[in-house]
Amino acid sequence: MSYVGPDFEPPQPRRPRRGPLTVALAALVPGALLGWLVYETVGGSGDGGSGGATVRSSPPPVSSASGAPTDDAKKPSASPSRKPTASSTSAPAPASGPLKGKVVVIDPGHNPENFQHASEINRKVNIGTNWKECDTTGTSTNDGYTEAKFTLDVAHRMRTLLEEQGATVKLTQDGDRPFGPCVDERARIGNEAKADAVVSVHADGSGAGNRGFHVILPGAVHAGAADTRAIVGPSRDLGERVAGRFVAVTGSAPSNYIGDGTGLVTRKDLGGLNLSTVPKVFIECGNMRDSKDAALLTSGAWRQKAAQGISEGIVSFLRG
Repeated sequence: MSYVGPDFEPPQPRRPRRGPLTVALAALVPGALLGWLVYETVGGSGDGGSGGATVRSSPPPVSSASGAPTDDAKKPSASPSRKPTASSTSAPAPASGPLKGKVVVIDPGHNPENFQHASEINRKVNIGTNWKECDTTGTSTNDGYTEAKFTLDVAHRMRTLLEEQGATVKLTQDGDRPFGPCVDERARIGNEAKADAVVSVHADGSGAGNRGFHVILPGAVHAGAADTRAIVGPSRDLGERVAGRFVAVTGSAPSNYIGDGTGLVTRKDLGGLNLSTVPKVFIECGNMRDSKDAALLTSGAWRQKAAQGISEGIVSFLRG
């Protein structure tokens, strides 16, 4: 997500109550090796198309057979047109698996066609604490690979991995609608699904030299239609597990420009989090405007690792 946009107020990230990232990094070598072995066994699709993160005891690896921030207020930027994929926001879960009975909602940030609908996505919606744009176009690499394309690709890979574990997986959008959904609807989709976990997938648009990933956690908000008090604790647990497994599987380091090296940031200005009534986090997988991070984000092999790491964090959270 870009760090420039209307209604921007610099967040006040708090330091997590957990210890430094030492524990997470301790899991890096064996975890990364495990993720690599899984990926090498199965492979990913072709190329083309970012320490308080506490690493919990890891679940069995997910099978793979098949600077200041904004989010809701990213400034629109031109991106190439792409035909929407066939409508497929949900699919039947396998008959069995460790996540049978669990519902996971994946929220691919932005929409490949948002740039064609400026008036619609600039419409303001109520996020409890204030009003923000319905959605934004997202960012892109300097070579034009869009965040919306990245997030949808990672979401598809995650869906496959999680369905193989028995979860029922729903996407907030699958490139199958003309724009959006708006940030309030994205939250509502997870709420109405009674999701056990929701992860919103993004990539950042910060300055060159800013590298690494960070996970955004909801702060305690109680204003208007927003009341996150019940989900702050479980969302932090989900976020820490996702961050820990993301480090281990991808080998990426936590952000060097936000989060004080913890890989975790708490925010109260994002509609997708403020309006959620189920455990939910955002992950910024890297910075599309940094050439080194962009090389990762545009690699199909690395996107498979990103999907694997995020999915393993979700599995760990759901299995407790």
